[in-house]
Formats: sequence, structure tokens, C-alpha cells
Amino acid sequence: MQDDAYYMKRAYEQALKSYEEGGCPIGSVLVDGEGNIIGAGHNMRVQSDSPILHGEMSALTNAGRQKSYLKTTLYTTLSPCMMCSGTIVQFKIPRVVVGENDNFGGNEDFLRERGVAITLLDDPSCKELMSKFIAEKPELWNEDIAEE
Repeated sequence: MQDDAYYMKRAYEQALKSYEEGGCPIGSVLVDGEGNIIGAGHNMRVQSDSPILHGEMSALTNAGRQKSYLKTTLYTTLSPCMMCSGTIVQFKIPRVVVGENDNFGGNEDFLRERGVAITLLDDPSCKELMSKFIAEKPELWNEDIAEE
């Protein structure tokens, strides 16, 4: 879907921003039912010294309070972790578009089992940036995904 490619490019721009700031290159945008980006963000664990500001959490924070998320789509460059997946389920976000899941499998099955529609784009830019980051900063990557 062309719209999906457009919004994933916006999420990728967020991921690249985080990478350039020395953080984990994961970006996300939240799009309303009219096609407006209502929140954009990137992983800020390093930049904000926060254990929970993953890309998805940052985008949701930047979107501010919403009365309902039922007509939104969340775009994320990397398959969501359990914390972000739980938040997606909590707010009943009906659709998540994932840039890639080769570098991190995430919790797509968990989301599907709870009625969330998942679209995997298998985006080469998302894969390349994440692979590059993991090779350059394996300790930071392991910290981000809570691995020893």
C-alpha cells in the first residue's frame, strides 16, 4: 500500500534521527483515520536516560491524550517489544505496520491474538539501519532489549 510506504518513511526518518543522536534507531508515527500524523517519535532511552521511551512510546507520548485510538494506525520501524505491544493492546490500536522483524522478532503473535492487524513491510532501509546499529553498539542494543 502506497500510504504505508509513505508513513514508514516518516517513521524511518525518526529512527535515523535517533541514530544520529547516538540512540537506538527505532522510529514510529501514529496516524489518525484521516491520514494525519498525530504523533511522531523515536527511541530516546539514551537521550532522555529513560528505560521506557521506545520509539512507539515516544510517538504515543508526542500524540498526547486521545479520546480513542480505534481509528489509528501505528507505524514502527522494528517489530514492537512486549512493553510497546502491551500499550498497543491497552489503547486498542487496531493496526500496526512494522518496517522489519529480522533484527528483532517482537511480539506480533501476541498482538494478532488480541485482534491487532499486523502488516509487515520487510523494509530494506529499516533492516539496514538496525543491522548497522547492532554491529556498532551491541551492548546498547542488548540493553534496549533487556539481554545480558
